[in-house]
Amino acid sequence: MYVRKRYLDKLISRKWNGMVKIITGIRRCGKSVLLFNLYYDYLIGEGVPDENIIKIRLDERTNVSFRNPNVLCDYVKDFLNGKREKYYIFIDEIQLIEPAKVDGISSKIGIYEVLNELNGYENLDVYVTGSNSKMLSSDIATEFRGRGDVIRVHPLSYAEFLDAFDGDKQNAWNQYFMFGGMPFLLSLKKDEEKSDYLKRLLDKVYISDVIERNGLKKGNLILGELLDIVASSVGSLTSPTKLSNAYRSKTNQSISTNTIFRYIDFFIDAFLIGKSRRFEINGKGYIDSPAKYYFEDIGLRNARLDFKEQDVTHIMENVIYNELVIRGFNVDVGVIEHFFKNSEGKNERAYLKIDFICNKGFNRYYIQSAYAIPDTEKRTQETRGFLKINDSYQKIVIVREDIIPWKDENGIMYIGIEKFLLDESLVN
Repeated sequence: MYVRKRYLDKLISRKWNGMVKIITGIRRCGKSVLLFNLYYDYLIGEGVPDENIIKIRLDERTNVSFRNPNVLCDYVKDFLNGKREKYYIFIDEIQLIEPAKVDGISSKIGIYEVLNELNGYENLDVYVTGSNSKMLSSDIATEFRGRGDVIRVHPLSYAEFLDAFDGDKQNAWNQYFMFGGMPFLLSLKKDEEKSDYLKRLLDKVYISDVIERNGLKKGNLILGELLDIVASSVGSLTSPTKLSNAYRSKTNQSISTNTIFRYIDFFIDAFLIGKSRRFEINGKGYIDSPAKYYFEDIGLRNARLDFKEQDVTHIMENVIYNELVIRGFNVDVGVIEHFFKNSEGKNERAYLKIDFICNKGFNRYYIQSAYAIPDTEKRTQETRGFLKINDSYQKIVIVREDIIPWKDENGIMYIGIEKFLLDESLVN
C-alpha cells in the first residue's frame, strides 16, 4: 500500500486539537484509505486499543441507519455513557447523512449539527471524510466557524507514484505524464484499463456530482463540452468570454458568460480544476480576468480529450502547478507591466508573464515552466520577465531535461522537472 506520509503527518499533528478533522478533496483520491487504513494502523501502533476506535462507513448497507443523524448521535451518546477513556471516531462519506427532524421540533438537523455535537465530547476525537461534491471547504468554514480543521488530499504526487514503481523512473514518468496519479491506477496493468477507468470517473462520478449538487437540468452536454475546452486550454490565459466564443465555435450554440462563470465555479468547487489568478507583480494587485485553469489530475485532463492532445509543454506546466499546490503554496500567474519603444520610436506597453508566483508564509518563488531551452534566444525569452522584478526572491526555470541544478549570472536557477518533483528542499 502506498504511504501518504504528507497527509498522515497532518492527521497526527492534529490529534486531540479540539476540532473536527475533515478530510476532503476530489473523489477517489484516497481519503478513506488515509483514515481507515493508514491512520488507523498508526493509532494501533501507538497502543490505542481497537475497541477505542469507532469506525462507521456510511456507504455500507449495515450502517444505513446511521445516515439518520438522530440515530448516529444517540448511538455515540450511549456508547460513551459513563466512559472516561479516550476514543476516536471515524465517519466515512459524511455527506450521506440525511437531514432529520428532532422529536417535537420542526427544524431539521444534519451534517453540521451532528459533527458539532460529537465534537462536544471531551473524550472523543472526531475524524470524517466527505465527498467533495457535498463536503466543500467553503461550506465547512461557514458552518463550523473555526471548529473544523480541513485536510485537503490530492491524487498521488510524482514522488508517491514513483515509489510504487520501485524506482523505475522512465516507466513511472511515462505513466504519470499520461495517466496521472489517481491511486486506483496502481492496481491496473493495461493502459486500456487505465484509460477506461479515468473516463468513467469523469462521466459517472465528477460530472454527475456537479449536476446533482447544483441541481442542473440538461447540463450534462454543456458541462462536458465546456470541460473539453478547458482541458484544451490548460496553461493558457483564458476568460469566460473566450470560453463562450470557443463553445459557440465548437457547437454552433451560444452560452452566456454568466453561465460560464457559474459552471467553472462548479468545477472548482468539485476540486476537478484549479484556478490561478493573474497578479501584477510590481503593481501589487490582482487582475481577475483572464486567468489560467489547471486540472487536479493530469490523467483526468488527458482522458477528457481521449488522450489525443498531448501538448507536452502544457502538460508539464499542469504537473508543476499540481506539485506546488500539494506542497501548500498559493499559486498565481505573474505579469509585469513593461514599456518599450516600437520600431517607430513610440512608447508601447506590454505585459511580460511569469508562469507561477508561489507564496507560502514568508516564502516566495517565481517559476517559469520551459520544456526546453535549446539556445540563448530561448533562454532570454524565458527569463526576460524575471529581470524586471524588483525583489530578491528566488527565480527558477524548470525544464524537462534531467540536469544538475545551476544558476546563471543573474542568480536564476535552472532545474530539471524530475529533480523538482522529487526534491522538495529546492522549493519548499
